[in-house]
Amino acid sequence: MRTVADTPTADTITMEVSRYRPERESEPTLQSYQVPLRKQWAILDGLNYIKDRLDGTLSYRWSCRMGICGSCGMTVNGEPKLTCSTFLTDYAPGPVRVEPMRNFPVIRDLVVDISDFMEKLPTVKPWLIRSDDTEPEDGEYLQTPEQMDEYKKYSMCINCMLCYAACPVYALDPLFVGPAAIALGQRYNLDSRDEGADDRRDVLASAEGAWACTYVGECSVACPKGVDPAGAIQRYKLTAATKSLKEFLLPRGAR
Repeated sequence: MRTVADTPTADTITMEVSRYRPERESEPTLQSYQVPLRKQWAILDGLNYIKDRLDGTLSYRWSCRMGICGSCGMTVNGEPKLTCSTFLTDYAPGPVRVEPMRNFPVIRDLVVDISDFMEKLPTVKPWLIRSDDTEPEDGEYLQTPEQMDEYKKYSMCINCMLCYAACPVYALDPLFVGPAAIALGQRYNLDSRDEGADDRRDVLASAEGAWACTYVGECSVACPKGVDPAGAIQRYKLTAATKSLKEFLLPRGAR
């Protein structure tokens, strides 16, 4: 392990950060830095301190610093976390280990390749689908509060992909569509304005879709926005199973 900065003191904490430069190294290593231990500092603040004051070569992603953009997901002491909302004081006296999200290829240091997720996301058609594109006379499709409550929780996803980093199924089977994508598909299936459930069925009800999930539930534990992708997947399984049973037992006109 490489070390940068001074000996730890009562007002500092050691951050062990994964470093990987593929053009120079065959595998990641940990590099140790001493950063100020301040009550209001998140892990991301510590990384920014390192980048600004100690080592400008460190690479990582971040944007909003408010738990909205989802870009600063990393592995903190073995758990998938948003580093902008995970605080250094929670890990005092340290050390706190920061590594890239698991289950994704590492591009450099803490930056991972999210291409697989970005390719799978549109396959569940996470947008409103209408059989008739004609707008209502007042220009809006109205909903009751109860109808909105059906899907609102699943609409809070920020595509941080922490659920993928926590998912043991995705770790073993990269063909798995994954928790966030399935939950977003279910979000639109439950929307009273949407008529696209059948269009999403080939993906969501496939062997690589909801049925691949073994309901370990780690995705819901990792989710920083309380989306509960595991619950969305199980709910979709029930819907899909019910529909398949009706199609098998009932004549076409009675379904």
